[in-house]
Amino acid sequence: MGADKIVSEASIRAIAGHQFPGGTYTIEHWENFLLTECTGSQLMSNGVVHPVALFHVPIIGSGTSIAEMFALGQAESDLSIRIESYDWEMFHPLKEDVAYQVSGKVISAERCQSEQGPGYDRIQFCFEMSNSSNQLVARTTIIWHYTRQR
Repeated sequence: MGADKIVSEASIRAIAGHQFPGGTYTIEHWENFLLTECTGSQLMSNGVVHPVALFHVPIIGSGTSIAEMFALGQAESDLSIRIESYDWEMFHPLKEDVAYQVSGKVISAERCQSEQGPGYDRIQFCFEMSNSSNQLVARTTIIWHYTRQR
């Protein structure tokens, strides 16, 4: 999106409640191996997946992408996103070769004013992963700031 277009507060507030398509995601052994290796850790026993998978698995599994999340919040550029927080809740260990049902939505979207600089839109996303018994296994809550030049 070009920086010359003004993003209205109403258009940001309107995305609150937006549901992503949802879907399934299976973390295979090779993926867990690579993710674990890049953290400098050792593989966990019994096919337990390294928690770093929660950075991308819920997003992809819910049928969206980081690029689509940028577009949904009308990011002015790839550099206009600031991370407030990533909150990971694991109720049960993630396991390799298990098909998880994944859902995602926008919990809130609001316009904020910064004391030190330009205004921003604070958008909170929530993704949940459940097993085949419909038991909640993990939840990620992501809060991004979409900085605005105007």
